[in-house]
Amino acid sequence: MTPATDAPAIPAAPALPVHGLAASAQALAAGTTSSRVLVDAHLERIAALDGHLNAFRVVRIDGARAEADAADARLAAGDRLPLLGVPVAIKDDTDITGETTPFGTGGTHPSAAADAALVTRLRDAGAIIVGKTNTPELGQWPFTEGPGFGASRNPWALDRTPGGSSGGSAAAVAAGLVPAAVGSDGAGSVRIPAAWCGLVGIKPTRDRIPTGPQLEPFHGLTCHGPLARTVGDAALLLDVLADTGRRYSDAAQRDPGRLRIGLSWRTPIGVPGKVHPEVRAAIEVLAERLRGLGHEVIAAEPAHHLAGALFLPRGMHGVHEALRAMGDTVDVEGRTRTHARLGAFLGGPILAAARALERPLAAGMGRVFQRVDVLVTPTTASPALRIGELDGRAYWPTGVAIETACPFAFPWNVVGWPGVSVPAGTDASGVPLGAQLLGRTDDEELLLSLAGELERTGEPPAWPPLAGLGA
Repeated sequence: MTPATDAPAIPAAPALPVHGLAASAQALAAGTTSSRVLVDAHLERIAALDGHLNAFRVVRIDGARAEADAADARLAAGDRLPLLGVPVAIKDDTDITGETTPFGTGGTHPSAAADAALVTRLRDAGAIIVGKTNTPELGQWPFTEGPGFGASRNPWALDRTPGGSSGGSAAAVAAGLVPAAVGSDGAGSVRIPAAWCGLVGIKPTRDRIPTGPQLEPFHGLTCHGPLARTVGDAALLLDVLADTGRRYSDAAQRDPGRLRIGLSWRTPIGVPGKVHPEVRAAIEVLAERLRGLGHEVIAAEPAHHLAGALFLPRGMHGVHEALRAMGDTVDVEGRTRTHARLGAFLGGPILAAARALERPLAAGMGRVFQRVDVLVTPTTASPALRIGELDGRAYWPTGVAIETACPFAFPWNVVGWPGVSVPAGTDASGVPLGAQLLGRTDDEELLLSLAGELERTGEPPAWPPLAGLGA
């Protein structure tokens, strides 16, 4: 990956004793570093760099250090857990005891009385949660900006967005502020920032990772997923979060065999379908790499033309419900209020019809997998947007702009199937682009095997110049 040429002159951040999630866990188990050393190193990097990135809304300095000391005591006693003593971050749509969960909004919010289910799984695996990362208001946009928290910035170019709505998590991982982070994905919100920050982002099958205390966030559209620099690290985090007994990290190391891969450029009807020339060129290069690895790549288009119509009632009514649940002490933009007011009218029979039609949509979309094993699309139709590009726009123009930039991800949320965004080169300024590997329910292992093969046979994952960490 070519670094961005206009990288800012920022003082060097402290180096890390170990890079990566799996490597950190291995070093801790081997006793070559300690959790306190790792946590302190990451906290120092947050202090040095996050003023430029605004990736974190809150950093748990005292709590993380205390938990790191406790993890070191457990390691010394011989305890072994998958992530014992390893620092990670979570998105600010997720409850952690004693912290607020404003989900990108301003105003006043109560502290959470209990951990969300995924936080429990992280703690059970021994992970240290160093902080909560920024997200746009109620996760609505593929850019992480808003009056409640400011703009999160892309480590590859500070004038670009890291994407959204898990933009803070992606920026933190890309800059080496944490080895990995958890995001959530209701319309591409893990995969889009993964693409624009040069990361691996996994949207798992619906219900693979528990969403409690919410049973079906945004009426089944939203799930949680890992963000990491490597396929192996993302898969290891999925091992912990999913807790299915499957070893996704083993799948990431397996040869996928010779596959028939469908290349798709078509977006759902009603969504602008123009793909930026730099994005198209990057995906075509990736398709040639797949052919060179022995896979057959053919044109294949899923029948997802109803996806937009079925997505809107679920997403918009979800915004209405989320804002209503926050009460009168929340402050949000006018376009969020408009989104919520429109969503209020899309409940009842309209919402019920959208849910009922999911099964026939899935049947139609699934027919493409009678011809191919995996589908590949661009993760986004455009390179990363500029910070402030959509400032001050009303609700409808904002919607048109984001549908133009990011039309490829959301159909997979409607049917609840898995997708993995992998790096796919850069735009002309050196900012990353991504490709989606898409499958059916329970296809995570196949997608991760293919993603791992692409990673092993390509260039090593790169750091943005701001990170100051080298290859």
